[in-house]
Amino acid sequence: MDDSDLHLLLTIRHFELALLRLFEQGRIDGTTHTCLGQEYVPVALRPLLTDDDYVFSNHRGHGHYLARFEDPAALLAEIMGRSGGVCQGVGGSQHLHQGRYFSSGVQGESLPVAVGAALSLKHAGSSGLALAYIGDGTFGEGAVYEALNMARLWDAPLAVVVENNHIAQTTPTDRHLAGSISGRAAAFGIAYHGTGSQDLSAIRADLEPLLRRVRDHGEPLVVEFDTVRVGPHSKGDDTREPAQLQAARDRDWHTAYERSYPDQFAAADASARGAVDAAVAEVGAREPSDWRVAC
Repeated sequence: MDDSDLHLLLTIRHFELALLRLFEQGRIDGTTHTCLGQEYVPVALRPLLTDDDYVFSNHRGHGHYLARFEDPAALLAEIMGRSGGVCQGVGGSQHLHQGRYFSSGVQGESLPVAVGAALSLKHAGSSGLALAYIGDGTFGEGAVYEALNMARLWDAPLAVVVENNHIAQTTPTDRHLAGSISGRAAAFGIAYHGTGSQDLSAIRADLEPLLRRVRDHGEPLVVEFDTVRVGPHSKGDDTREPAQLQAARDRDWHTAYERSYPDQFAAADASARGAVDAAVAEVGAREPSDWRVAC
C-alpha cells in the first residue's frame, strides 16, 4: 500500500491505543470502544466516498471518523472534553456530528435515518449515497429490517457496511445470528458482497463498481467484511479465551504488514506514533470545553 494509506492506518491504531492508556490514567470519563484490527475497512472505503455522501457510524467509530476527516486532535478533544472538540465535548466517543457525518451508540438506530438521507439525495438528483457502518450484532435490531425494506422499496442509494468481527460485545455470532447476512440481504432483494480481504487495492477494485451502481441506479447494497476485533469490547472487558484472542491477532492486518514490509512499516509507525503522542500532549493541555457552544 502507499505511504498515505499506511500512515492513516497506523494513526488510527495509535489513536486507539492512546485512548486505552488515557482511560487507565483516569484522564477520560465515560466509555470508549476501539476499532483495533478493523482500521483497514474505513481506510479502504475512503477514496470511494465523496463530499456529497452521508456517513453514519456507530459506537466503534473512531476509525470511521479519522478516515473521513484525518483530524485526530478534534476527535481526541471531543473524547477528553477539551476545547476544539468535534461537538464541544457533548457527544464524546460515540455521538458525533460533523457535516454529513453522524455517529450513534444505539445499534440499528442509524439505518432508518440513513435511508431517509439516501432518499433525500435521490429526490435532489444528487449522485451521493448514504453509507452506514453496522456490526454483526446490529442484526438483532428490528429497525435494520424496516430500513432494508424501505431502501429496496424506494430504491434509495444506501450502502450498508457490515463489520462482522464475529462477536457482539461478549456473544459469538453463531449464538446470536440465525442464517446469514447474505441471506438477509437476499430476502429484501438487495445486492450483497462479502469479502475477507485486507488488501486495500483489492477491496477498492471490487467495491468501486458496486458503489457506482448504488449511486447511478439507486440500488441498495450490503457489504460484509469478515474482520477481527483485536481489542476488548470496551476498555478491559474481553471475555474471549486466550486461543481465541491469539487467532484474532494472527489475522490482524497490523502484524501481517509489519512482517511483510518491515522498513516501510517502521518509518510510518514512528511517524504516526509521534503525531498521536503530540496530539495527546497538545489536547491534554487545552482548557475544558464549553458545552454551551453549539455543535
